Amino acid sequence: MNIWHPGDRPTQKAPNNYFTGAVWQDAVITVPAPGRLRAVLVRFDPGARTFWHTHPLGQTLFVTGGCGRVALRGEPSRIIRQGDTVFIPEGVEHWHGAGTDTSMTHLAMQEARNNSVITWLEEVSETDYTRPA
Repeated sequence: MNIWHPGDRPTQKAPNNYFTGAVWQDAVITVPAPGRLRAVLVRFDPGARTFWHTHPLGQTLFVTGGCGRVALRGEPSRIIRQGDTVFIPEGVEHWHGAGTDTSMTHLAMQEARNNSVITWLEEVSETDYTRPA
């Protein structure tokens, strides 16, 4: 059994080559093989968001605070709020992040396939980000 306490693992600023705006990540768990679960608590400042991306086995988001947005490629964004759970199927291009004037925090959970949990794509355009929900 392993127990990690607050402060055992430092908060990381998310890299600018995968996120727009200020985004902070706290590792929750990377399960050792043969387990595949990876989970991260992610905090987005207003206007911050991921780039477009996919997950080989899908992704579940549980919003723990604030109000944000999530969108699938070619569709308008949808509003997500504290307490909402979102599932994005495997291989589906999507993005998620804060609202334009609100911060948002979520627990992002995904499983690894061949030790990969994500494929990053291009930055989300302002047009796609501000497309009405």
